Amino acid sequence: MVRSELVAKIAEEFPKLTPEDAERAVDSICEEIVQALEQDNRVELRGFGSFSTRERRARQGRNPKTGEAVAVPATHAVYFRAGKEILNRLNDHLD
Repeated sequence: MVRSELVAKIAEEFPKLTPEDAERAVDSICEEIVQALEQDNRVELRGFGSFSTRERRARQGRNPKTGEAVAVPATHAVYFRAGKEILNRLNDHLD
């Protein structure tokens, strides 16, 4: 599912919302998650999962074309951990 499909699904699920209102709702939720992660906070959506940030240390990499050593700087990455409920639903389909 892509963002536009999510917006369409929300607009379909809640007929009183216009597609524009559904889009603003999705934008608002995404923006709040990003702002919380920027402040190094953890975001937990019960039954779905949690988002947090992790620091990747600086390291030496290699240019695959030349084999030359390259310094790769430290970065922050978003980490998602699925919640128990979603994992159970996904795994129930395997049985």
